[in-house]
Amino acid sequence: MPSFKHEGRRIAYQEYGDGPRSCVLIHGLLLSQKMHRPLARALAKGGNRVITVDLLGHGRSERPRDMNAYSMGQFAGQVVALLDHLEIDEAVVAGTSLGANVALEVAVMAPARVRGLVMEMPVLDNALLACAIAFTPLMVALTFGEPVMRLLQQVTRRVPTADGPWLADVALDTLRQHPGPSAAVLQGLFFGRVAPPKSERRLVEAPALVIGHKRDPVHPFSDSDALVGELPNARLVRADSILELRTSPERLTGEIADFLDACWKPTRRGGRTAARTRVA
Repeated sequence: MPSFKHEGRRIAYQEYGDGPRSCVLIHGLLLSQKMHRPLARALAKGGNRVITVDLLGHGRSERPRDMNAYSMGQFAGQVVALLDHLEIDEAVVAGTSLGANVALEVAVMAPARVRGLVMEMPVLDNALLACAIAFTPLMVALTFGEPVMRLLQQVTRRVPTADGPWLADVALDTLRQHPGPSAAVLQGLFFGRVAPPKSERRLVEAPALVIGHKRDPVHPFSDSDALVGELPNARLVRADSILELRTSPERLTGEIADFLDACWKPTRRGGRTAARTRVA
């Protein structure tokens, strides 16, 4: 898998398709770029150059045990560095959960590099309590129960998955990771900001597609709905569940593909995009 160095750390990525229309897909927390492989392949067939990336501490990227290496701002910097490495001036930046928040950070950090945003299940103000309840026990288990977690790591590494179900392979990849760096990721994010504040979110002018659903307290639909109200050029798509894009992807993949087409469609005035109409 190709990689590049950013601030002395190795960041892994993969490319699908080619051409001038670039899209970066960012994975969820403690997952890997493999989770977006089917979506990347589908979007590449539509004429897009799609890049998936493993953020630091995830997948095949370097995994330091230092919690100070992990924050939303640092993750966003890695995405911008990926664009620099590939000499991409502008891209649609898309992500799920953690990846959605990182995409939003990229839009705040480097707005000129963002052609559009696709944010599936962003984690904002209404999710903070549920996230604390869900991830604090995991952080404690990874930190203080490392011997047990390492045993689980060794067991799962013996399970063959090359020909197995794709979702099972994604889950096993997470369990196979050494628990120490995973704990550091959670610790770093726990003590940092979750997303740009509302005052900064309201200034994001890039067209945005926000995907939310109502069956997960960690990704409440109210956060997705509120984000669409804050962004000047956003529209909301309701997913049936957290798994729709993974198990029955046709509808949402079509929505994303159409959004990418709109983002790259020139306007008569030579503007960046024709997809600037907000749909609440």
